[in-house]
Amino acid sequence: MHIQTPDWVKHAVFYQIFPDRFARSQEPHKRLLEAARWEDWHAMPTLQGYKGGDLWGVIEKLDYLQDLGITAIYFTPIFQSASNHRYHTHDYYTVDPLLGGNEAFKDLLAAAHQRDIKVVLDGVFNHSSRGFFFFHDVLENGPHSPWVDWFRIHQFPVNPYNGEYPANYEGWADNRALPVFNHDNPEVREYIMEIAEYWIKLGIDGWRLDVPFEVKTPGFWQEFRDRVKAINPDAYIVGEVWHDSREWLDGTQFDGVMNYLFAGPTIAFAAGDRVVMEQVQSRDYQPYPPLFAAEYASKIQELLNLYPWEIQLTQLNLLASHDTARLATIADGDRASVELSTLLLLTFPGAPSIYYGDEVGLPGAIDPDSRRGFPLETNWDYEIYECHRQLIALRHAHPALRTGDYRVLYAEGTTYVFARRLDAEEIIVAVNIGTSEVKAHLDVSKIELKSRPNKILYGPVSMEWADDRLTLSLPPRSGGILAEI
Repeated sequence: MHIQTPDWVKHAVFYQIFPDRFARSQEPHKRLLEAARWEDWHAMPTLQGYKGGDLWGVIEKLDYLQDLGITAIYFTPIFQSASNHRYHTHDYYTVDPLLGGNEAFKDLLAAAHQRDIKVVLDGVFNHSSRGFFFFHDVLENGPHSPWVDWFRIHQFPVNPYNGEYPANYEGWADNRALPVFNHDNPEVREYIMEIAEYWIKLGIDGWRLDVPFEVKTPGFWQEFRDRVKAINPDAYIVGEVWHDSREWLDGTQFDGVMNYLFAGPTIAFAAGDRVVMEQVQSRDYQPYPPLFAAEYASKIQELLNLYPWEIQLTQLNLLASHDTARLATIADGDRASVELSTLLLLTFPGAPSIYYGDEVGLPGAIDPDSRRGFPLETNWDYEIYECHRQLIALRHAHPALRTGDYRVLYAEGTTYVFARRLDAEEIIVAVNIGTSEVKAHLDVSKIELKSRPNKILYGPVSMEWADDRLTLSLPPRSGGILAEI
């Protein structure tokens, strides 16, 4: 079967924004709330408090993102909701008034597209919320509601708030705040399809689908793809699936998934025994136990063999998200772990995704702490910022780092070396996760290098040629990129 995925994603660098925490507008705007009681921006986030980030604030930060090299934004939910993370959707056609409403979103979409920055929205289509109008009608009218069959209700009365009584309906993860849709109902199915079409017609560039594996209705995601792609064949459809995703990556459903199968081994390799276990044990991607180079090479090869190449190039690769602790905290504040992981991320096939603030070293334990306000510039880690800027620029400058094939050249002890090759361009990436300097000896005649790298593009690596032997010297906890210029 011929698989087709959006070409722009293969060349994109994504930035994930949690809208309540990225930027609060500095300009005057008409607001629904004149004197909202926002939480202090820099205080520890709470489960229910709002910090007041909005879409006008994002517009004001687009120059920053463009300068960093970002070409696509993935927003966690922006629709009207009674939660700061907005996964409790009240109205799928209304951008939350606290974010500036539909008008602010239209302005943001235009401003982003003017800079050639794509915009992908979060589709929470497995469940709604108890504030969703259709469910609210069920609360008011019980079995007489016309919307009863839109949800999985077991008996009446339903109890959406009082935990002393059974909810009597299915909630996502047994959470009564999140009534699950009955996707077997053709009206529900059509309703969700029309939401997807509406925002694609408005101009968004794709959907990230929240827990799509929970939707068991046969043909649902195939129809979703067909209807979205009929409007915009280049729209990106990416699912939140943390494990083996072959079931959804057959070319008829998603273009990619959030690639936690890349994140886990990469953090386990780069951070090793620095990983703070209480920050990762409750999550599915398992960045532990520590890996040496040969084990990492094996896991990466397994991952690259899992899906067709066309899908590999449109995976959404990440190191952290709103659902994990931040890398700086997972690695116990070790800057080298962050920089080595970022080097591996930005040289891997697929679209890298940077969680807002990670590029300046923002710490954060598992949520809600991983959802802090974006820090003041005085609190940035400039070394981590420069690492991101340089690596993103190199990715944009070298097509081989985006769509070239990926071959492991050397994986021994703490040293991992691989090549990315596209046509005549060949890039070599070398990483030493150890605490001592290493020398890697590569026999070029055996590893079929097409070129002889003579230029260091990034990092403190040094090289020496002797006939067909290339020796790479890497200081402790460092990595580098080489090419023939």
